Amino acid sequence: MNIRDPMAIPDVQGSADSRRLPINQVGIKSVRHPIRVLDKSDGVQHTIATFNMYVALPHNFKGTHMSRFLEILNGYEREISVENFETMLREMVERLEAETGRVEMVFPYFINKQAPVSEVMSLMDYEVTFTGEILAGNLYRQTTKVVVPATSLCPCSKEISERGAHNQRSHITVTARTNTFVWIEDLVQMVEAQASCEVYGLLKRTDEKFVTERAYDNPKFVEDIIRDVAGMLNADPRIDAYVAEAENFESIHNHSAYALIERDKTQGQ
Repeated sequence: MNIRDPMAIPDVQGSADSRRLPINQVGIKSVRHPIRVLDKSDGVQHTIATFNMYVALPHNFKGTHMSRFLEILNGYEREISVENFETMLREMVERLEAETGRVEMVFPYFINKQAPVSEVMSLMDYEVTFTGEILAGNLYRQTTKVVVPATSLCPCSKEISERGAHNQRSHITVTARTNTFVWIEDLVQMVEAQASCEVYGLLKRTDEKFVTERAYDNPKFVEDIIRDVAGMLNADPRIDAYVAEAENFESIHNHSAYALIERDKTQGQ
């Protein structure tokens, strides 16, 4: 065999498979790559994303060509951007001869926040996930997921206690399918407004007093938070479908409190 001749090297992945079992998703996970994201304040933000890339594999193919995923990822200059996300996904499906495919791009996104009283500025990081899918019929669908840290204060604890009330840090997660462009900052701010109080990277004593009292005056169960988030998303015409989740990391229990509401507004559900 002449190993210098690419045509002489066997293509094992492309060989036939007799088990007649299609694979829903096959590909690569946990690949880090630079990306460029639109920033509402500064125009653009450069960060690092973790990519998961998959295609569907028909029953008659033994395997997919894993190296092609990386070739596609590295073919878009030095950085991937949201603007070329769909183009990259369509190229992936075409080059791997698949009918459907999926790319998940998970990255930290930083927002410069102003403390409520001292107005000192500090960065807050949020975990964001862009997911793009090529569905049957060559249809493209994209969702944006944000994980928003917040504060919740227990209404029951406030009602029954003579001094204070227990509170906890919460993660409010929204996965949204939109019909138009929505800034990450806008989605984060809408979610933060539904908690007992938002959180900040840096607080002075005057700010700490403010957020403590703000949470105390605005107690919410995890059920309250998720219903308020869902109500906000229901009222926003830019949101077509969503999954909203709230998890309170309890301060007086060794477990979390959790709630979820899911709705596809295009289906009237």
